[in-house]
Amino acid sequence: MKFFDREKEINKILSIIEGEPNFIYFIFGPINSGKTALINEVINNRLDDNYKVFYINFRRYLISEKKEFIEAIFTTKKEDILEEIKSKSEVINMLIKGAKVLTGIPIPEVEFNKLFEERINDVFQYLNDILLKTKNSGKKPILILDELQMIKDVVVNGQKYLLKELFQFLVSLTKEQHLCHVFCLSSDSLFIEYIYNTGELEERADYILVDDFNRDTALKFMDFLAKEILNKNLSNEEKEKIYSYVGGKPVLIYKVIDKMRYEDFDEILNFMLKDEISKLEMFLDILDYIEPKIKIRNKIIEVKNDDIIKALKMFKDKYEISKREIPPPVYMYLAKENILFLNPIEGTLKPQSFLVWNAIKRVL
Repeated sequence: MKFFDREKEINKILSIIEGEPNFIYFIFGPINSGKTALINEVINNRLDDNYKVFYINFRRYLISEKKEFIEAIFTTKKEDILEEIKSKSEVINMLIKGAKVLTGIPIPEVEFNKLFEERINDVFQYLNDILLKTKNSGKKPILILDELQMIKDVVVNGQKYLLKELFQFLVSLTKEQHLCHVFCLSSDSLFIEYIYNTGELEERADYILVDDFNRDTALKFMDFLAKEILNKNLSNEEKEKIYSYVGGKPVLIYKVIDKMRYEDFDEILNFMLKDEISKLEMFLDILDYIEPKIKIRNKIIEVKNDDIIKALKMFKDKYEISKREIPPPVYMYLAKENILFLNPIEGTLKPQSFLVWNAIKRVL
């Protein structure tokens, strides 16, 4: 399927890439708003061969300790590439003549095995050398860390220093050496805030929001998909009904229109809403059997069930509210459970999707 819209975000990323590296950029937004699709459109279709992209998607790996973190960064045996790289000269050749986008950092097997015996700084030093060689070869390096929240378990398991060292290293690549553009993608805005504070990133990082489509764009996206998938036009009534159920969430709009090939229109929407209602009811039912807690600055804080219900009821008449209207432990817990999305820049909260919003309005 052809890529749709996001020209504003694409032009912003391209303008950043054309300039000198100075900041770490966090690309954030609600779940399934199209962050990965956006960055893949940029690196695969909007850049010429003067760039060399090192793309690392942490979702492809189970990461709970330092060893797994290192494996995720480098081109590994899982991709049958590591065994082909016998020397640094082959790495350099790959940097100069290889594909524009590399899924990981190329490394000889001997060097890779040594990394587990050495300090984490040696991993970053090797990476720094590769990026420097890339730049010296005439290519402009770009480092992309996708699904950043997948390294959260490393922090939970007592490797907090690893997170700080990683982002201090990224600061070195950008603000200090101006060596490499760095983009970090995540739907977990709470974790991004944690990184910002833990990594000491004040005036060293910036943000790019990839939100769900607004109403006008969502309706145009429906027209686009209807022609691509159904080879017909949707009525205005059909488009408005889709938007009333799923809003501007690209993946949900696609799901509805794709299912229209073989299922009844109203049944599709009703099933999706019933499924979301069931999930919310289960979440609320479980609250009666557990003691919800959230960790804030190394302190475990209990979240009261009544406060959670009260917070959700605030969305019966509003889709978006200020985070100041809900106590931090409560909205942090609801964001952690992927019921609410926190925009840390605007200081606002909203349901992760219109489907969640519709479920809240019906259940509460």
